Amino acid sequence: MLEASRIRIQERVGEHAVVVDVGGWADPFARADWVIDLMPYESRGLYERRGWTQPDRPRPAERFTAETWVQRDLCDREPYPFEDESVDLVICSQTLEDLRDPLWVCAEMLRIGKAGYIEVPSRLEEQSFGVYGDFVGWPHHHWLVDVEGSRIEFVFKDHAIHTDPRCYFPREFWEGLTDEERVQTMWWEGDFSYGERIFMEERPQDRYLPELVERELTRRSPQRKRLRLPFGRGRL
Repeated sequence: MLEASRIRIQERVGEHAVVVDVGGWADPFARADWVIDLMPYESRGLYERRGWTQPDRPRPAERFTAETWVQRDLCDREPYPFEDESVDLVICSQTLEDLRDPLWVCAEMLRIGKAGYIEVPSRLEEQSFGVYGDFVGWPHHHWLVDVEGSRIEFVFKDHAIHTDPRCYFPREFWEGLTDEERVQTMWWEGDFSYGERIFMEERPQDRYLPELVERELTRRSPQRKRLRLPFGRGRL
């Protein structure tokens, strides 16, 4: 989670607000009263173990406990164990892109929550070569995600993204992104809309994937000659 978002949430929620972290296993939000995740309570904190959290971030005491850690498949189509609009703030950070059914999770967050915070990788990151090994974006992610206003949209991550150089940014582009550019965020209250964008044409990657690459490299034109490659795997 962006550090600025973490601070904003901590400042926003009162002592008696009910906070639920959906999919928070790797880096659970300490202020959350409840966490729902597939993984067990005892194994929480993967990001900290790997040194991916900010080293100077103070480690707050966890408000959730083993008793308020709900271990379950987020996409099992069974309602989460909360009444309608019983949660003051629902957090879902760096999770939806991993799931087989993010639409169900969005529906449940809307059902139980009065407000919430969503964070997903930006397409600038997910369409960059070298984020994690010799792949484009994160190899375990199922979806590209577009967030615009109060709408979040999911697009199946086509395998062409790894083979067609028009569809991805070189490694040096990704290395130059700020923390804020590597994510997309949505603060919602009351409602937001969501859906899957489905392409009916045979080769959607010919339009959807290259459009972003072309637009961003054009917008950052002083760097374009250095970053734009005609072929290859995104290395200079």
